[in-house]
Amino acid sequence: MIRERAYPVDPWHIRETRLDLDLLAQSESVFALSNGHIGIRGNLDEGEPHGLPGSYLNSFYELRPLPHAEGGYGFPESGQTMVNITNAKLMRLLVDDEPFDVRYGELLSHERCLDMRAGTLERVVEWVSPSGKGVRVRTVRLVSFTQRAVVAFLYEVEPLHESTRLILQSELVANEQLPPMSKDPRVAAVLDRPLQAEEMLEQPTGGILVHRTKASDLRMAAAMEHLVETPGRHAITTEGHPDWLRTTVACRLEPGQKLRVVKLAAYGWSSMRSLPALRDQVGAALASARLDGWDGLVQQQSDYLDAFWDHSDVKVEGDPEVQQAVRFGLFHTLQAGARAEKRPIGSKGLTGPGYDGHTFWDAETFVLPALTYTQPSAAADVLRWRHSTLDLARERAQTLGLQGAAFPWRTIRGQECSGYWPAGTAGFHIAADIADAVRRYVQATGDYDFEREVGLELLVETARLWRSLGHHDRHGRFHIDGVTGPDEYTAVVNDNIYTNLMAQQNLMTAVEACKRHPDLARGLGVDDEETASWRDAAAAVHIPYDKELGVHQQCEGFTRLQEWDFENTPPEGYPLLLNFPYFDLYRKQVVKQADLVMAMYIRGDAFTPEEKARNFAYYDARTVRDSSLSACIQAVMAAETGHLELAHDYLGEAALMDLHDLHRNARDGVHVASLAGSWIALVAGLGGMRDFNGQLSFAPRLPTRINNLEFSLLWRGLRLRVNVTSDEVTYSLRNGGGQARLTLLHHGKELEVTQVRPVTMPIPSAAPAGPAPAQPYGRAPVRRAVH
Repeated sequence: MIRERAYPVDPWHIRETRLDLDLLAQSESVFALSNGHIGIRGNLDEGEPHGLPGSYLNSFYELRPLPHAEGGYGFPESGQTMVNITNAKLMRLLVDDEPFDVRYGELLSHERCLDMRAGTLERVVEWVSPSGKGVRVRTVRLVSFTQRAVVAFLYEVEPLHESTRLILQSELVANEQLPPMSKDPRVAAVLDRPLQAEEMLEQPTGGILVHRTKASDLRMAAAMEHLVETPGRHAITTEGHPDWLRTTVACRLEPGQKLRVVKLAAYGWSSMRSLPALRDQVGAALASARLDGWDGLVQQQSDYLDAFWDHSDVKVEGDPEVQQAVRFGLFHTLQAGARAEKRPIGSKGLTGPGYDGHTFWDAETFVLPALTYTQPSAAADVLRWRHSTLDLARERAQTLGLQGAAFPWRTIRGQECSGYWPAGTAGFHIAADIADAVRRYVQATGDYDFEREVGLELLVETARLWRSLGHHDRHGRFHIDGVTGPDEYTAVVNDNIYTNLMAQQNLMTAVEACKRHPDLARGLGVDDEETASWRDAAAAVHIPYDKELGVHQQCEGFTRLQEWDFENTPPEGYPLLLNFPYFDLYRKQVVKQADLVMAMYIRGDAFTPEEKARNFAYYDARTVRDSSLSACIQAVMAAETGHLELAHDYLGEAALMDLHDLHRNARDGVHVASLAGSWIALVAGLGGMRDFNGQLSFAPRLPTRINNLEFSLLWRGLRLRVNVTSDEVTYSLRNGGGQARLTLLHHGKELEVTQVRPVTMPIPSAAPAGPAPAQPYGRAPVRRAVH
């Protein structure tokens, strides 16, 4: 686990001031760079020592056996695992004849810095070899946001005290050896050397490797080229093998002289393009990078991020640690989706192999809200990817005896890859989560062309799923039985409230979209009778309620279940799923992650303030947060119910999930949903932003330690800035000219904002919040107020 403050608090940088070999894997995730198409972990440049090597291409995967203890009809037979692709990061340095390795000799200093405004990772090292030769090494790397296929590296080295012979070996390596990732020997065999060599091309200063996966039959190409600057004589050679290429630069330098090498690398992959086409593609990408050079690539990266931060930054005064962490979260959220371009966003982005690189409902429910209001084109592209998998989702629905589209619980390409159906197939709410993301995107952007081309069909097919999955009882109530909601500790239940309310919204959103586009709806086979059946189901959705306790039931009968014995559950017993049988979890009142509480956020229009307060208190006392998806949502509802200090505590947990490695698994990649969730906790939580029925509204209030919160978001092409203090809030538009007008609600009061007329409003006094909710014994979030 990363100790608190391992990275000094800095508003725009994540800085590691000393190298801790015990935390290499975690820091490799934190320092990972990506653009949504390519991802490279923050491994040391020389490759060793390492925690977990990793370079990835979005949706480049291998098929593998999917083991089942017992088979069953409809169980998926194969899984998909993201492949560790050809590694271009390796730059091995020899000082005279001794390899530069931080485990040997004397490490005088070692610092790495992720610059979130520049989009670069810089490393500066001073090292003395075992024989006493000292060198200073500076490296910088970037994954380009502007040139999708390009990764670039700067490597500079200079002697510290005396004339020194330097040998720099820069490599492309496929099928590099990895730590074992699976106990299943069948899976391990598939992932051992998954790339088959197809072509190797040597050039004087670089070359190209082309490989193909064995089972998924995907082809990838990787290319590199080097630009060398050094005083005096030097030699450059390249040699190759089907699985590796090595360009070697040799020179002798005096103190004050410097070897400077720029390494340009390019990647491409395809399931359809020929080998020559892919080879030419990466060659063209290298030519483009060479045209701009290192300085040009760095400037383009900085310009891109300047524009992003200008309309996306969140400023937090009073908690510098959260300020740093929320920018870190936004940066990784951008990295996950910026250039994904009709590909999914995995739960770890492209920062590590966790969850096999799969995408879940995390993307639509946590990541896409942040992207919709800050980088909407990226959100649209993820939904276009979902639309491209519709045929597979229809096939899955047919296998399950359902109509419409049953989207996979976890996948890379679009097929279901979950081998555990109670937490996978039964999690049907993912259909409504996708529909909600469509609704939110169209509402926030006004992009009705997208709705016609992509959104309508997604809404129609998910509405058909709900109509066939649910049923009317003899009293006319509409039930959805045998499903698993967001809380995976309560599986295969009847009438999960989150699922029912999201399905209700899905059905009505589909009805309204069909009204807007009647011609396209008819083309999809939708008639008046079908939309009427959607309306009837939505109006009759059953919402379980315990009248005796005065709270909603997370699912039918939940409040009747036995209570979990939290007081006798030791700290080492968490997460519960690794220490207790599912049989025990499923039959007791213990909640892995916000479920009904999330329904009160996304479908807050379905609850009264009094119901929200009672429900939040009841379920907060039973939620153990064994999922990283929980804290941000609990922060939102803590703020809405008036528990602002608790909201601040939960915000800190969501934001610091990876910087402090709170769940002890950051080695596998960052938690993109929790990092995006820190934006949700601030904007929707402390900022009180909601978008019910197309109406943008805010109800901001700040905890005692945060004295100012400022954030921006995009709405219908307008840049809205919201500046909150302890007693007032200012709304202003940053574009649109004098004709642009935005009507919004402030604590329920309608007001109009223009670019020439910002509006400042007082924050009304809050109603008494009542006693602070209790959490399960030993599971309260760390208090922010004591820092």
